[in-house]
Amino acid sequence: MNVYARMTFFIMKKQFLIKKAKKILFAVYHRFCKKRKELSPETAEHIKKELLALQNAILQKDAIKSVELSSMVQHSAHLHLKKNLFEQIRDFVFGIGTALFIAILIRQVWFELYEIPTGSMRPTFKEQDRLSVSKTDFGINYPLTPGHFYFNPNLIKRNNIVIFTVENMDFKDGDTKYFYLFPGKKLLVKRIIGKPGDTLYFYGGKVYGIDEQGIDITPELQLPELEKIDHIPFMSFEGSRVSTTPSAIPGVFSPVILYQMNEPIARLYALSPTQARGELLPRILLQNPDLHYGDLWGIKNFAMARLLTRDQVRVLTDQDPSLMEEGILYLELKHHPSLSGAKIGCDEYNRVRPIVGLSTSIIPLQEHHLKAIMDNLYTARFVANKGFLYRYGINPDKYGTQAFFPYVPGIQDGTYEFYYGKAYEVKWQGITSELPPSNPLYRFDPNRVQLLFNVGMEFDNRYNPQSKEQYLVPSRYAYFREGDLYLIGAPIMKQGDSTLNNFIEREKKRQSTCRPVSAYHPFIDKGPPLTPEGILNIDFIKKFGLKIPPKSYLGLGDNHANSGDSRDFGFIPEENLRGGPVFIFWPPGNRFGAPNQPHYPFFNPGRLIIWSLALVGFGSWYYYHRKRTRLPLPL
Repeated sequence: MNVYARMTFFIMKKQFLIKKAKKILFAVYHRFCKKRKELSPETAEHIKKELLALQNAILQKDAIKSVELSSMVQHSAHLHLKKNLFEQIRDFVFGIGTALFIAILIRQVWFELYEIPTGSMRPTFKEQDRLSVSKTDFGINYPLTPGHFYFNPNLIKRNNIVIFTVENMDFKDGDTKYFYLFPGKKLLVKRIIGKPGDTLYFYGGKVYGIDEQGIDITPELQLPELEKIDHIPFMSFEGSRVSTTPSAIPGVFSPVILYQMNEPIARLYALSPTQARGELLPRILLQNPDLHYGDLWGIKNFAMARLLTRDQVRVLTDQDPSLMEEGILYLELKHHPSLSGAKIGCDEYNRVRPIVGLSTSIIPLQEHHLKAIMDNLYTARFVANKGFLYRYGINPDKYGTQAFFPYVPGIQDGTYEFYYGKAYEVKWQGITSELPPSNPLYRFDPNRVQLLFNVGMEFDNRYNPQSKEQYLVPSRYAYFREGDLYLIGAPIMKQGDSTLNNFIEREKKRQSTCRPVSAYHPFIDKGPPLTPEGILNIDFIKKFGLKIPPKSYLGLGDNHANSGDSRDFGFIPEENLRGGPVFIFWPPGNRFGAPNQPHYPFFNPGRLIIWSLALVGFGSWYYYHRKRTRLPLPL
């Protein structure tokens, strides 16, 4: 060690010793001031002299003498100024209580750090992402309860991401605890698609709409930077949930109420043990008596999809594969939910009840179609364990058997995910690394494509094709956009593709041969809700769109196939909004920084008030702290 390094080390050590002695001086001095009247005059004078001596040594920057005197002061404090049990408990409770109060106040009305628990907002946020969340983006919150001291709805932009509490909402397992002590409700993260008074319509994975004044808001709903995020207006054709009651028909549950956006929409009822019927509820038909279930919000523009083999098409569908060109695999599309075509079936809980009628269409796929699916594949995050794949975040032991999980030999144990056709390994604390093209996960064959497409969101074999009236189907959706057929957010069949042309001709022929013609609705591109001049058809939007209630918001996840959002628990009440994400600080990578959303205004009344109060509070504490730790002490 050279001379300069030794001098530096000596100076730093001296400063450390003096700083430590100063800390002891202030601690003992303040305890002395509190208990001075309880001491005898001789003892009080003795402690005072020791404190003065220590203070002088510190002021003279005599490190050795400061250490000696601080040890003497500590000994005297231990003998004469020791806290009794009541004082220890009191100070502990007061300290913990003050810290908790400040921490809760900061988290509720200023900012907090938040960890993403699920994949509902992928690719914007992924599991284990850490965010900083501002609670002052559009108001000043009440602590620990919904509502605001101040709220400005104009600060919320469509496509903003919000944090909200599920307090007083129909949300399962919403209970949590703050600091493991105080009961509370979970916070969720979703993207705001609709504001109060908006009317929205879904086509082609995109959202079209008007605001409360009838002004076209479509440009705000279709931002270029969010091009790869698509939105589906339902989770399943029967909605987020159904309510059933036992009927007079033995073994049949009827009537059945269907909920979409957590609102009662339609009623199904059994006519006999083998026949059923359905109807929209009167409040839905009030404005539009000719409305059909599939017309709502553009539901008819979307299909639920899975991949089948030729034999499965023959056994599990009402379509004959010999009447179409041969394919390596076949895309099954379930579409146009019908209440008039309702039938008796069995649901996921093995209840026999009326179910919505669906049309089925089949498209044979060639090798280039399957490669297009693999090139754009996305899945849920999943764990590979001895060849068995199960979804990240679940406890595989609760299933009791590995029969539920798909088996893919040759995959190294680990955690993985697919996005935009690329496979990633998920490492420590959510850090991902792209896998090389040689990795076995990329192996291309029809069986692998079928498996990853059909169970890649659930990783549960019950979603594999098993029966003709199977209730559990993959969370995979198909739709047309400007003539192209989209799957997994990508155009798998472009306009002009001979396979697509043949499919459209078969669909038109099926409709023309049905009697009546209206009995079958072909799954073909009906086009966006625009006039012949290419502008938004406002009358059409008003007639068929989804109207957002007052003081409510439509919040959807960016990952529609794996998101519990307003389609499930309903509209978000205004008073439940708590803030918005500001910064992704973990993991490092291309998503590090501000999230993909329109930016909130940096200056707003709520933020200025909270930051001003915080600065006043910090300044007051700093002044008080400096006053208590200023030398010389008034001994």
